[in-house]
Amino acid sequence: SPAGMVLSVLVILLLSVLYEAVKMGKAVLLRRTLLALPRSLSQEALTQPQEGDSSPAQGSPSLMAFPTSFPRWFWFHVGQTLFHVVQVVLGYMVMLAVMSYNAWIFLGAIVGSTLGYFM
Repeated sequence: SPAGMVLSVLVILLLSVLYEAVKMGKAVLLRRTLLALPRSLSQEALTQPQEGDSSPAQGSPSLMAFPTSFPRWFWFHVGQTLFHVVQVVLGYMVMLAVMSYNAWIFLGAIVGSTLGYFM
C-alpha cells in the first residue's frame, strides 16, 4: 500500500539520520577520551589512582591488577564501545533495507544520510 511504503521510507530516513548522529557522537567521545588520557601512557600512570582517591589496595600488587575505581578514560572507552555497537547495528539495518532493491527505500537512505551529516 502507498501508506506503508511512505512509512517505510520515513523509517529508513530516520534510521539513516540516527546512524550519522551516532557516528558524530562517537567522534566527540573519542576527542574527550583522548583529552582524559594521562600524559604518560606508562603502565604505572594508567593504574595509579587519580589524585584525591584513596584506595586500600595501594600496597598489594595482586589487587592492583583489578582497580576498585576505574579511571575516567576507561568509562569514555566503554561509551565509545557502546556507540560503536549501536552504529554497526544501525548500519546493517539500513544496508539490509537498501538491499531490498527498492528505489524509494534507497532514496530514503541517501536523503537520511545527507540530512544526518548536514545536522
